[in-house]
Amino acid sequence: MKCAIYGAGSLGTILGAYLTKNGFPVELVNRNVRHVEALQKNGAHITGTVDFTTPVNAILPDQMQGPYDIIFLMTKQLHNPEVVTMLKPMLSDDGVIVTLQNGIPEPGIAEIIGEDRTIGCTVEWGATMTEPGCCVLTSEPDSLSFHMGGMSGVSEDKLDRVRKVLEHMCPVDIEENLIGARWSKLLINAVFSGLGTVIGGTFGDVAGWRPARRVAVRCMKECIDAGHAGGVAFAPVQGKNITKLFDYNTRAKQLFVEKILPVAMKKHYSIYPSMLQDLDKGKPCEVDAINGVVCEWGRKYGVPTPVNDRIVEVIRKEQAGELKPMLANIQYFTEFYR
Repeated sequence: MKCAIYGAGSLGTILGAYLTKNGFPVELVNRNVRHVEALQKNGAHITGTVDFTTPVNAILPDQMQGPYDIIFLMTKQLHNPEVVTMLKPMLSDDGVIVTLQNGIPEPGIAEIIGEDRTIGCTVEWGATMTEPGCCVLTSEPDSLSFHMGGMSGVSEDKLDRVRKVLEHMCPVDIEENLIGARWSKLLINAVFSGLGTVIGGTFGDVAGWRPARRVAVRCMKECIDAGHAGGVAFAPVQGKNITKLFDYNTRAKQLFVEKILPVAMKKHYSIYPSMLQDLDKGKPCEVDAINGVVCEWGRKYGVPTPVNDRIVEVIRKEQAGELKPMLANIQYFTEFYR
């Protein structure tokens, strides 16, 4: 079986390192020449909540030689039309693309390669890249998991094939409710990556700082209400029913959610938001594919989303250089935490 991780940045490098270390060969594909050269010369060095170095097979995109049975797609959604079109002829006759991207990317990918070749997978852990060839795992090892499901026509055999590959790293839950799993991950990203990018901090900075935490709870409620209005049944995250935990209709339950949020996120405190990583590198981020989706569904189904609207507004200003990601940006949310 021939497999590649296309877009092997921080998350992809860690996934590739685990797969390779545990006996499953995979190609790590990245456009960053320095990163690829460092991986080729020194192997992948993974630190943070673990510490190991392992040789990996790293290549540039123009060095790919299909056909591939599985391509794990880990680039930003912004470029999916071009990237997926380029990858399509490299798939084997029975090959699949497994998107581990944020947001809800599966429909757009399926338009290019077909629903029967499109698998979605949410990543329940975080990572950052410190230098070429070196990445930090920012979640605790016992909290790592994947939640995976296929679009219409994806056979159980294909899902099982991909599951067995990913289990070389951590547990994999097969989701019949793919859209529910996507929305559960979208909720987490909208809240913690969104607000973390606003204030220039980690998931822990959002959960641990009272003003940000109070805004986070409001953001969470908007995500749940918008999803429910569109008929979404949120899937459990690592065995936890997040709507049961975090949805509220009374002030007492809202206060309870504010209190338990730091406990619920304790194993992921060190995650540095992917959108903030993009801004640090001067790259456009995926706010429209994350918080923007909540806003879009809110408009479509008549659910107010003022917190998510404001997050999108502030991050766009950060992206344009009009604001810097910093704690002082919480001032733009005063009405939501007082």
